[in-house]
Amino acid sequence: MSIEEGQSLPSRIVERVDPEKMKLLSALMRDPNPIHFDRGAVAQLGMGDKTVNQGPSNMAYVLSMLGQWAGGSDRIIHYRFRFLGNVFEGDRLEASGIVISVRERNDGLEVDCSLSLSVVGGTEVLTGTGTVLLPKDFA
Repeated sequence: MSIEEGQSLPSRIVERVDPEKMKLLSALMRDPNPIHFDRGAVAQLGMGDKTVNQGPSNMAYVLSMLGQWAGGSDRIIHYRFRFLGNVFEGDRLEASGIVISVRERNDGLEVDCSLSLSVVGGTEVLTGTGTVLLPKDFA
């Protein structure tokens, strides 16, 4: 398979952001922010009545998509993201990407990708770039 600028990566759909997983992740990360597990706290802030997913979890959806395409997350050598909005419990998400440049190196192909996470039927909530190092015979 050849890799070309403008090529779309296979997208990843997250069918439903699970509030129980948000609560568990808050405990594991020792993140005391109640917007991740207390709907009342979210409502008090005027943000609606659904808990808010953690930023690292949103990045993980996109990095998982990139790593799956690249043949393993160990091939991701750089990434950078900008948060544009919130992801709420129950949201259906799509992680996507487009190849923006390909450079040949002695040890493989360095591929830069434009990355995105969007709420299906809604708005883009995260954007960024990621770079993977692929073997020259990547297929």
